[in-house]
Amino acid sequence: MPTTLSPVPLVPEISLYLVTQPVGLFDLTGGEFHSDQPPPFWAFAWAGGQSLARYLLDHPAEVAGRRVLDVATGSGVAAIAAAHCGAAAVACTDIDPAAVEAAHRNASANGLSLAVHLDDPQVVLAGDVFYSPTVAPRMTTELRGFQRAGATVLVGDPGRGFFPERLFELVAEYVVPVPAALEDTETLTTGVWRMRSPRNKL
Repeated sequence: MPTTLSPVPLVPEISLYLVTQPVGLFDLTGGEFHSDQPPPFWAFAWAGGQSLARYLLDHPAEVAGRRVLDVATGSGVAAIAAAHCGAAAVACTDIDPAAVEAAHRNASANGLSLAVHLDDPQVVLAGDVFYSPTVAPRMTTELRGFQRAGATVLVGDPGRGFFPERLFELVAEYVVPVPAALEDTETLTTGVWRMRSPRNKL
């Protein structure tokens, strides 16, 4: 699918190869969902990832000199922001290999590089991962596992409906420009949330 290297609306310091035509996610898959081929989430700059990237660029000490893992990376915008802020190493994962490839391509376009693999991350990033009732519990379990291992967990979420807010505390909030064809609105108020330690969980 055709993509264009474009500045990210909330994070113009970063450019990504994105779909710039006014289309929705499933317009790029013929209007259908195929379980064996994930839709191209990586072709859009989702609100959660944008907010995480903005937060990191505004607060680089969160990741500077630390090992960072961006899960469900999509376009890689949060991972790229972490690398931009001087993280010791940044890696990304996604269920879609095309997303990981896109994240590495986007990092290169910004003069940065991402690691292929990373052990024992000190900071874990996750943008827009609580979008369905089946995915949300799995992501919660995965992120709590990282936290129990000692990582700081930061999540960007625009109120997708399955976000377990009681496990997190709000650290920042942004009004994020988004494609109307993708979100049925032109902006989404999006929070950056830090996972609470178990003893502080409500």
